[in-house]
Amino acid sequence: MKIIVQKYGGSSVADTEKIKNVAKRISKKIDEGAKLVVVVSAMGKTTDNLIKLAKEITHNIVPRELDMLLTTGEQVSASLLSLALNDIGKKSKSLNAFQAGIVTTGDFTQARIKNLKSKKIKYLFKDNDAIIVTGFQGITEEGEITTLGRGGSDTSAVAVAAALNAKCEIYSDVAGIFTTDPRIHPAAKKLKYITYDEMLEMSSLGAKVLHSRSVEIAKKFGITIYCGSTFSDEEGSYVMKKNIEQPVVSGLSVMDNQTQVTLSNLPLDYNLVQQIFEKVAKEGLNVDMISVISNTGLNIAFTIIEEKKSHVAKALSQILKDMKGFNINYHSGFSKISIVGIGMKSSSGVASKYFKALEKIPIKLVTTSEIKISCLVEEKYKDKAVKALIDSFEL
Repeated sequence: MKIIVQKYGGSSVADTEKIKNVAKRISKKIDEGAKLVVVVSAMGKTTDNLIKLAKEITHNIVPRELDMLLTTGEQVSASLLSLALNDIGKKSKSLNAFQAGIVTTGDFTQARIKNLKSKKIKYLFKDNDAIIVTGFQGITEEGEITTLGRGGSDTSAVAVAAALNAKCEIYSDVAGIFTTDPRIHPAAKKLKYITYDEMLEMSSLGAKVLHSRSVEIAKKFGITIYCGSTFSDEEGSYVMKKNIEQPVVSGLSVMDNQTQVTLSNLPLDYNLVQQIFEKVAKEGLNVDMISVISNTGLNIAFTIIEEKKSHVAKALSQILKDMKGFNINYHSGFSKISIVGIGMKSSSGVASKYFKALEKIPIKLVTTSEIKISCLVEEKYKDKAVKALIDSFEL
């Protein structure tokens, strides 16, 4: 039995006409002899609208209740798509996360998939051509409904593909993965191939193509992910173990709304560095682009997303409450610009070329890994920096 897992994003099922179009695409695959598990997101802006409704009730939103609310969105699109398939003569059944056996941790709004019980899906294939599964959601072993965070339907789809040892195809309104966001740079090139590691870096650095957790699962189980457009037959992109084309730099990502936190004149105590970041981590806050400079005292700089500024300030005030003589400054309005490429591991001169391209742009912080270089610049320099790097690395 040939099984294909497909995922359709919110823009692909935004209204009833688009849902009928998706049903026709699925029907073609069924006619070619495949059985399909189709993972769907909520219709269009449904999730955003549900969050808006919750905020109209209260600003003190209980995460458990928010998940109960948000999971209704995917259930609507799953049932409508199943109705559309049955209407054109393809036997279909829709399942929510509980029925599909998607078991997660109990971290409401940010749960992680622990296990997927595929027995029921396989059983239902005896009498059905397609099984429609709600994305973005799961259920704990105690029976609590959870969500997987933004982009979680990607994770649902790859997890189902791994459980069924099936192909995984992810469809959206974009015809593949590009060297950078076409909305930022319309002339961006489409990549035919990209490695798991490159895609993980790009996802973590702001690229909105695939949820990073979905790529982690694909890498772990060796699942090739195909990313294509719902609205055309143009060939898309493949996320896989090796990049057949092997460019030095595969892509560029931009992450806006960055705040630089600077702590200066701290005591020359390296245990303090560990305590600061341990406290921040315990509060569930992610920091990035860390710089530690020591002379007569310690100076620490790192970045956070702007919306977490108050949370970080609270955590720092608790850890430093008994200290005097130091300064804390928060500077908002930055963008993080990164280039990513598996070929950087074995190629020299990439850093030189990167800084040459940005020689007229003030850089605040820099971080690197084997396959990425990131810098922090003021947002007013963002467009200039992006263009310079795209031109320099022919992206």
